[in-house]
This record gives sequence, C-alpha cells and structure tokens, in this order.
Amino acid sequence: MIDKHDTDRRAELTSDCSSCFGLCCTALPFAASADFAADKDAGQPCRHLRDDYRCAIHEGLRDKGYRGCTVYDCFGAGQKVSQLTFGGRDWRKHPESASRMFAVFPVMRQLHELLWYLNEALELEAAQPIREELALAYEETSRLTELAPEAIAAMDIPACRAQVNELLLKTSELVRREMRAISARPARSGRKIAERGADLIGAKLRGADLRGASLRGAYLIAADLRQADLRAADLIGADFRDADLRGADLTGAIFVTQSQLNAAHGDARTKLPARLERPSHWTA
Repeated sequence: MIDKHDTDRRAELTSDCSSCFGLCCTALPFAASADFAADKDAGQPCRHLRDDYRCAIHEGLRDKGYRGCTVYDCFGAGQKVSQLTFGGRDWRKHPESASRMFAVFPVMRQLHELLWYLNEALELEAAQPIREELALAYEETSRLTELAPEAIAAMDIPACRAQVNELLLKTSELVRREMRAISARPARSGRKIAERGADLIGAKLRGADLRGASLRGAYLIAADLRQADLRAADLIGADFRDADLRGADLTGAIFVTQSQLNAAHGDARTKLPARLERPSHWTA
C-alpha cells in the first residue's frame, strides 16, 4: 500500500522543469549523433534553451533530431540543485555560481537516481523483511543531497552506489524469488541472460518467458521482446534503446524507469508498471 510519505517521495523524485534553471540543457555535454543533432560542450547552454529556461522545441524534439533529450530523466535533481542547493539563485543572474552549479548537478542526479530505486524498493511488499534497512539508506542518501555544494561535488558516488546496490540486490532476490514460487518453475533466462550486463543486442526474445529474470545492466538494444513476459523481472540499468516491447508484459517489473521506456518501442498492448506512463511516441 502506498502511503502519503511514498507519494511525497515520488513528487520529490519527479522532474519539475518549471523549477529548474535548465541544468540538463546546460551542464551536460552531448555529441552529434542519432540522439543529438549537434555538438554541445558541458557548461554551454543548448541553442534551443530560452531565456526562461524552457526548451524552444520541446514538442518536436524527436522530429528535430534531439531524441536523446526525450530519454533523459534527472529524477528531480534539477529542481533540488536550483531551489535548495543554490537557494533559487539562477546561473544567468549569478554567473559566479554557474561552474559550481554545473559541477553539482551530475552528482545530485546520481543521488536522486539512487533515491528513486530505494523508494521503489520501500513500496514493494516482497521487500518487507529489509524495509528498515531500506528506510535508513533512503534517509542517509537524502541527507547527502542537502549538503553544501562543495561537499556534494566532492562526494564519492561509486561508494554510495555500492552501499545502496547491496540492498537493491537483496530486494531483487526477494521479489524474483516470490515470482518463481508463484510460477512454480524458474524463468527460462539461461546463464547468458542472468549475468549482469548480458549482451542481448538484437536478441530474438519474442514471447520469451522472462518472469523473475535478472536483466540488470543488460544490453537489449534493438532486441525483439514482442509479447515477452517480463513480470517481476529486474530491469535496473537495462539498455532498451530501440527494443521492441509491443505486447510485452512488464507488470511488476522492478527498477525500470520512464527514460528506459521512452527509449524503446511499444504499443497499446504493452502492460506497464502502474507508476510509469505510456510514452507518447508509442503507436496506438
């Protein structure tokens, strides 16, 4: 059951561009590619960033060659840095803070991503045995996001990730074990799929039974997952760029994000976790 605290955490971890100073459009670099129509250095505002920090081509990003923007999610880090860390002082009016703000943003984004996963774990019924550990990890990670800019920029993010990942792995095993018990048979994932970072680029997995499978960090670029059963699968960090999810069932899939779905193809038959939205570019 999702209580008020869960709802509040979700709101904090949801991007609010109206409260951000266009940090993802300025602090981060990108290179001309299939995802971006031009090169841009870190700290250089995108050519389409308006004076009010809104995107001038937001409604047509894909058509104009900026697909990469549509699959990016800061998990609420943008508004945290803009409104809390720097107290609402934007980098245009306060240029002396620009370089520090741009250095803090990528770190904050990683902390907020960890908070997103921890919050999801806290909402999972199967994770009740370790709920206290998850809550403590969430509280500590949240505390880190409230430190001074210099402390955030100098943070050892790999160490933070390692600590949180131990709990996420425990959560994953609890959820997937429950699914295996319900289905009364192991998912037909095979060793290749079970290994973290499995190379499944272009894999033919149409109709595959992947219930409770571990696809952590798997490369599923352009994979055929039509009608695949991904219920209760662990999808943390899986690369779904151009993967075909038409008719697939992701009900109860864990640690899947909106940006992962935005990078894939799907349709009205694709079943999604309740917390996520059907991407607008998917076919009806």
